[in-house]
Amino acid sequence: MTILRASIPGRVLSGRLASTSAPCRPVHAQERRRTLAPRSQRGPRCPRAESEQKGHLAGDENEYEPELPSQINLPDGWEEPAEEKTAVQKFLYPDEDELTSDFAMPIWDHLEELRERVLVGALAAGIAVLTCFAFSKDLVVFLEAPVASQGVRFLQLSPGEFFFTTLKVAGYAGLLLATPTVLYEIVAYVVPGLTKSEKDLLAPIVFGSSILFYIGLLFSYEVLTPAALNFFVTYADGAVESLWSIDQYFEFVLVLMLSTGLSFQVPIIQILLGNTGIVSSEQMLKQWRFVVVGATVAAAVLTPSTDPFTQTLLAVPLIGLYLGGAAVVRVFEQRKLAQGA
Repeated sequence: MTILRASIPGRVLSGRLASTSAPCRPVHAQERRRTLAPRSQRGPRCPRAESEQKGHLAGDENEYEPELPSQINLPDGWEEPAEEKTAVQKFLYPDEDELTSDFAMPIWDHLEELRERVLVGALAAGIAVLTCFAFSKDLVVFLEAPVASQGVRFLQLSPGEFFFTTLKVAGYAGLLLATPTVLYEIVAYVVPGLTKSEKDLLAPIVFGSSILFYIGLLFSYEVLTPAALNFFVTYADGAVESLWSIDQYFEFVLVLMLSTGLSFQVPIIQILLGNTGIVSSEQMLKQWRFVVVGATVAAAVLTPSTDPFTQTLLAVPLIGLYLGGAAVVRVFEQRKLAQGA
């Protein structure tokens, strides 16, 4: 035996005892109104129950639709919670408490400082190029070393070809020597506008980028360039004599070295994307299949040769650098979680 209760807005009416085996049917609003006593014989009603009853009668007989208040009186001092910024918005519009200085400059002072720093960087690059041009012949002999023992001879096929080749070699070498000065001027210009967290990340980024670039140059000179050139020399052995144009040779070597140094910046790009919250380490690792295909395509585009051996030598380090960059991003994420905890 159980007790059945009929629910009425504003009150609860007890029903009579019924058997557990008796089926229960829904009680409609018309039946409830017929069972109620006249209004004059009932006590005062709660305003809330009255408004709920009006909302119920206005709709369907089997649905309960209470009237909602048109205006909610909020307590004094209540403020609507601010919308949380996205990672890109936090990077572009940081909070004032994250800035390390309240110093402000007019736009013309910024342009004047930019002009001075560009002038210093250009002057350092010009001096480095002139210095390298003075030792251009020694640089040419140094860059010929990867195939010097293979019996390859270099020819000047047109008047002035060697002169313009030395200019090209001096220009590339001078820019490499002036890179630290140029980087310093860039960093000194942007540092005042960075937040505390960005300043803490700036030094490792700049230092790591420089180290990876020079490691890429060394890898190209010691491994990639000799392997590619030895492949061409061995393939032509016994069929043709290796007489190469000096200009085309240096174009091949310099482009290969520069593209290898730039491709070694993949971990730096990953760290920047991970620090701003655009991409997480988990998302990077999930896309490893596309990374393998992308590294192969990038190696085919960056290497001036068309042989698959040279492309494979560059694609494998790129894949390794990508996975290493994802691991470094994971370490940064775990450090942030530890600091937040």
